[in-house]
Amino acid sequence: MRILHDAGDWFALDKPSGLAVHRGYTGERDTVVDRLRDELGGVVHLGHRLDRGTSGVLLIARSPEVARQLGEAFASHQIDKVYIALVRGVAPDDVRLDHAIPSGPEKDAPRIEARTRIRCLGTVRLDGSPLREPRYSLVRADPETGRFHQVRRHLSHLANPILGDSDHGRPDHNRLLRERAGLGRLALHAASLRLPGWPAPVRAPLPDDLAGPLRALGFDPALVDALAAGDFATPAASAGPRSPG
Repeated sequence: MRILHDAGDWFALDKPSGLAVHRGYTGERDTVVDRLRDELGGVVHLGHRLDRGTSGVLLIARSPEVARQLGEAFASHQIDKVYIALVRGVAPDDVRLDHAIPSGPEKDAPRIEARTRIRCLGTVRLDGSPLREPRYSLVRADPETGRFHQVRRHLSHLANPILGDSDHGRPDHNRLLRERAGLGRLALHAASLRLPGWPAPVRAPLPDDLAGPLRALGFDPALVDALAAGDFATPAASAGPRSPG
């Protein structure tokens, strides 16, 4: 695992897809925390969490106090986050979604406010697709709040579920893109984080296991190259984000 930035009392890691951040309920021993403990020879603490399937920027603290401070910064929405995702269908050009979602993994959990800005970076059509919806979009998602599966749930609410998402997506599309484009993971990447007072965000370039399938699907090579180089800037829509009707 590559360290993207080391600030002394915390550091930013480029987490690969498929690796859990901690043991959780399963008790598995190959996790981010376990690997770092073995590599660094000491205890580390998660500043926040990413799903197993999500790749990208993960903050790690070297003390419980710093982990608490990072957690408070996330909880109070002081940290700007950017995600890149491949979704089914044609995504809206620029929308700010204000839609309450369950506060935990249970569908009947109390709902809590959640807001995400979503911008479409491009759309392609998969020629010869046997499915009714042959189009796929690449989006940038900027969550303004930090809820459980927020980006995944909001994109599913827009009828643009993330590819490779077994909880909120479609298995037929997941299988098709695995066969046609070599996509064998959740197509969600935590691209950048900006901490309070920092002049520039910490960025994790789009990994090969996402960039390769995007190229195979026919997305603009210049766009994919920029994302793979860690350039996640997008031009703002002239009218700004709209709210879905």
